[in-house]
This record gives sequence, C-alpha cells and structure tokens, in this order.
Amino acid sequence: MTLSNKKGFTLIELLTVIGIIGVLAAIALPVFAQYKSRAYDADVKSHLHNVFLACKGYWADEGSSSNCTVPIVNNTTYGYIQTTSITIVASGGEVSFTGTASHADSTSSFTMDSVGSIS
Repeated sequence: MTLSNKKGFTLIELLTVIGIIGVLAAIALPVFAQYKSRAYDADVKSHLHNVFLACKGYWADEGSSSNCTVPIVNNTTYGYIQTTSITIVASGGEVSFTGTASHADSTSSFTMDSVGSIS
C-alpha cells in the first residue's frame, strides 16, 4: 500500500485556507461596523424627519403656535410611530420647532430646526 493513492487535504493546505479566511474576516469586520453605524444614523435622521412631518400635520389642525411634542403625534392620526431604539425630544411651534434624536446603538446625536434642516 502506497501513500500516493490516498486523496485528501494536507494540514498545511487546511491551515493556509484558515489563515486566508482569518485575514478576510479581519478586513471585513471593521467595514461592517462602519456600515452599521451609518445605518443607525440614517434611521435617526429618518425618524426626525417623520416627527417633523407629523408636527406639520398637527400645526395644520391646531395652529402654528401650538407646541408639538413627540407624545402628541405618536400613535395618532398624524402618522408617527416611535421605536424603542430611538430617543427623540421635540418641542415648539412651527416657527420655534427644535428636535433632537439619537439611537441606542450609536454615539451620534442629530438636531432639527424649524425649517427641517438636520445637523
């Protein structure tokens, strides 16, 4: 019986493949974390915009000087539904509106002014 008739992978070949997979994973994981962070930030900005639009509807019904807050427009006819992972504080009338929001899994915080600009 000779060894040349046996088929399979050698230990060196398997270790090489595992090493290549490890290098690729080390490159991909930080990039994936950046994608997650940008997705959280986009979600926060989207919620801020949705609160602003819901407040626009509230001001159309109640008058532009009425104070619009998140509890007023949340789960009502104004169409905003708040999620538990995003914290939003909004208040003010149509001219003095300010809103601040952040995601539980992100360090970024965003603000919105009365003209709808997010910074």
